[in-house]
Parts: sequence; structure tokens; C-alpha cells
Amino acid sequence: MGEDGRTKVSRGPSRRAGAVDPFIVMDVLREAQALEASGVRVAHMEVGQPGGKAPRKVLEAARRAMEQDDLGYTDARGIAPLRERIARYYAEKHGLEVSPERVFVTTGSSAAFTLALIAAFDAGAGVGLANPGYPAYRNILNALDLRPELLAAGAEEGWAPRVDDIAARMARGMAGVLLASPVNPTGAMLSDRELRALVRVVEDAGGVFISDEIYHRLTYGAPARTALAFSEDVFVINSFSKYYAMTGWRVGWMVVPEAYCRAVEVLAQNMFINAPSISQHAALAAFEATEELEERKRQYAGNRALLLDALPGMGLRDFAPAEGAFYLYCDISALAEDSVGLARRILHEAHVAVTPGMDFDPMNGRRYLRFSYCASRADIEAGLERLARWMQRNRP
Repeated sequence: MGEDGRTKVSRGPSRRAGAVDPFIVMDVLREAQALEASGVRVAHMEVGQPGGKAPRKVLEAARRAMEQDDLGYTDARGIAPLRERIARYYAEKHGLEVSPERVFVTTGSSAAFTLALIAAFDAGAGVGLANPGYPAYRNILNALDLRPELLAAGAEEGWAPRVDDIAARMARGMAGVLLASPVNPTGAMLSDRELRALVRVVEDAGGVFISDEIYHRLTYGAPARTALAFSEDVFVINSFSKYYAMTGWRVGWMVVPEAYCRAVEVLAQNMFINAPSISQHAALAAFEATEELEERKRQYAGNRALLLDALPGMGLRDFAPAEGAFYLYCDISALAEDSVGLARRILHEAHVAVTPGMDFDPMNGRRYLRFSYCASRADIEAGLERLARWMQRNRP
């Protein structure tokens, strides 16, 4: 009872907020940073944070934009030169004609996911997600009052969801799917045949296909194919964070089916106004920084080779294909029963930060750890050396 005699009402988070699970990798990062603040040097193999600064040409473009004070509001869809350059990217890399009118510049890929999901699905709709997969997908869905439907895509399925599983779920009312290739955390890629079949089965059932392509250009064999090669009616989401090494700039893009463009524009106007102006001007230069970015990709490939060579000697022999992105997803069930507890011990005892698989797979994730190899070579070498010593002392 308050001083005015009225009964106080207890307030707390909404039901939707309560349905959102923690993003475990960010909790790991926070613990690692707390250790570093106490004077401990931590080898970071947990987050998908490209090592080093943004490309030199990007930094130069940002400085020019600041000097010209060209940083006010922009079109909610993004500045025209950047949208036109993104459209040209699809012609250069994929031989596809994409209208700049269908290109939207977003506040990172996170805003693009939110816009696409709200535009495409009504509250309560079921949306298929590969499992294991990026945890923010299902958390964003829960926050938006949508229903995640997890599609088995582990080792038994060849690390890709099955077409027959999706077809059966679409027949039971699932509204669409959101899939990535290459995949976080496994690094697995869909073949052209698989991607074509998945797009077709969703569209034939009247559903919406959303393709997460933020790890495109980070492949270590065949290049990744865009879903736009198989349909103009898919949502395609990409970002300047990963290949272009601009994580904190918070700028991404999406290609939107023509029928949804006005709806997405109105949502963007109201929810985000525009992506950061300085980041848009800087991102325009990212397409001209290929030489520097390809050198960085060669460093990732070298780090990948280090992990593939070193981990089997520590008893970590069973991992996903790692065809793209910059992660290795390892089965640790021969060493421990709980990847969360194992990751915490490795952090606090070996001072190596890795991510437990529970972040990516709520059903089988206790069997897996994810190792990120996009840090500097020195950090990866130090992490592997510490991990090897720790494993030697603690191996069952």
C-alpha cells in the first residue's frame, strides 16, 4: 500500500521480453573482459569479431564524411549511391540484375531481420530455423510474438535442414523459413541443389524464404550462391560486419521482394529512421577495399588450418565441415557432458574464451563448443597453446 492509500502494482518485463534467452556468447565476452580488467590476458576465440580495424579505404571515407558534415538524416532506405553499389555487387559477383529500389540499407543485419520478419509474418506465425543456428534468430522471433520451429540440421542431416521436413511443416501451417549459408556456428554451406530445393519447397507452399548471407565471401572452397539466383521473391540479408570487418559500424543491407518494398520502407521509417549516416558513407568504400579484405581472409584461412591441425591432438576430432564463415563447431562429448561448464572452466583456468554450443542448439548444444578463428594469428596460436596445456592436465 502506498502513502496515498492505493495498492502498488508490481511491474516487470513483458511476456515477450521474458521469452528471450540470454545470448551466451555475449555473457562469455563479458566474463572474459572482466578477467582482462583484473590483469589477465585472455585469448579470444568466442566472438565473430574480425581482428584489426576496418579497411583503410573505409576509414578514409568516414573521415571525408565527417569533414563535409554530410551526416544528417538519410532516406530510410539508405543513401542512393550505396544502394546502387550494392545492386551492382549482385551483377559483379552473381551475374544478377537487382534494382536499387529493392535494396535497403539497415542498422546492421539485426535490423534487417526485424524488418523482414515483421513485414512477412503475422503474430503467432511459425518460422523454420536450422538447428544448430544463430541464437538471435529464435530470440528475435520470440520477441516479435512469432514461433520458432527448429529444423534438425546436425551431423545426422549433413548439417543442412531436410527438404521433406520443411515440406511437412509447411503443410501443417508453418509460414516460412529463415536460413543461412554459410552457417553460424557450423561453417556448413548449402549446395546449389540444396538451396534451390529449399527455396522451391517454401515458395510452392505459399511461404516466405529469408536468406541470411552475411558470411558470403568468407568461403574456403566453392563460393556461396545467393538465394536470389533461384527466386526474386526471397528476402536476402547481408552485412558489412563480417567479410568487410565493420562490426561496430552497424550497417547492413537487405534485398526485398518488390511486393514488400513499401511495407518495409514504412517500417524502417518508424522503427529506425535510417542506418547511421557515417557508416553508410564509409560502407560505400568497402567495395573498393577488396585487396585488403582478401588478405584478411587469407589470415582467417591460415587460422582455420591451425585449428584443424591442432584440435584433433587435444581429443577434439569430430567437427562440422567449416566450409565458410570463421568458426569450428566441435563435438566435445568424449571429454565432457556440459559445454557450458567446460567453456567456463577453459575461460577461468586456461584463459581462453570459447562459446558453448547451447547458444546455438538448445537440444544438443551441450555436446559442442564453437571456436572462432577470426582473431589475430598470435591470439589463435596463444589460445591453442594454452588449450593444449589445459587439455593435457584435464583430459579424462
